[in-house]
Amino acid sequence: MAALKIRRDDEVIVISGKDRGKIGKVLRVDPKKSRVTVEGINIVKRHQRPQPNAPQIEAGVIEREGPIHISNVQLIDPKTKKPTRVGVTREGGNRNRVTRASGTKLD
Repeated sequence: MAALKIRRDDEVIVISGKDRGKIGKVLRVDPKKSRVTVEGINIVKRHQRPQPNAPQIEAGVIEREGPIHISNVQLIDPKTKKPTRVGVTREGGNRNRVTRASGTKLD
């Protein structure tokens, strides 16, 4: 399993699927399944029954973000605000993420 090039709190754009073109912040990353959860993207509805022993859990139809495959998102370059690929450079034993478009360091 290789290290993923997209991490939590990165700003990404969806490049395929029903939410193509939308921009959001990465909330969660699941490296084993190669999936990311992005804020406001892939909204799914779940029906939740009331729980008598846990009244703090709200009941009804709950909307939340679902995971999407990491290949369907692309990082936004913080310098140019455009989608870019991510490369990796090594300096002194440290692994740094770098945008391919402008060469900006991300870490």
